[in-house]
Amino acid sequence: MSVFKVASRYAKSILDLAQEKGILEQVKSEMEEVAKVIKSNSELRAILANPIIKLDKKQNILKAIFEGKVSPEVSSFFNIMVRKGRGNIIFDTTLEFVRQYNELKGIVKAEVISAQPLSSENIQTLGNKIAEQINASVVLTNKVDSSLIGGFIIKVGDRQLDESVAGKLRKLERHFISQGI
Repeated sequence: MSVFKVASRYAKSILDLAQEKGILEQVKSEMEEVAKVIKSNSELRAILANPIIKLDKKQNILKAIFEGKVSPEVSSFFNIMVRKGRGNIIFDTTLEFVRQYNELKGIVKAEVISAQPLSSENIQTLGNKIAEQINASVVLTNKVDSSLIGGFIIKVGDRQLDESVAGKLRKLERHFISQGI
């Protein structure tokens, strides 16, 4: 079974548990925090993925890092994953949990790439317009790419709108090439 399928099933189980216990929002923020910690710590990822390291040692390491920072439900969940030999997919499971949470709540992640950083007011206005167009809540992030020269690129799911100067120049270049100019 693929890592994605396994992570998806584990994420679904903790999502269901959190809903059942009425702690969905708390578990979501804890999963985001765990994902940040694991992403920023390559040694922790290596320990969790290493089959030679004993399971109880992995559990103790997780307990030392996250004790008091995550609920008993999340802590027990990670212990179960480690005991089942799935410590290597804890990070993938946290990401999948957040994705499933967003899907459940109708939240769509979008990204606007611009040549210059956008103001929070511009991000808010653009986010509202995108939400209106797709009829869903939108979490919009801004990424800066100076190679765009000007304008912006909006990515929502698998859709992309390129209104950048660099994109328009590429389009013009392709047009000229197709015309044999």
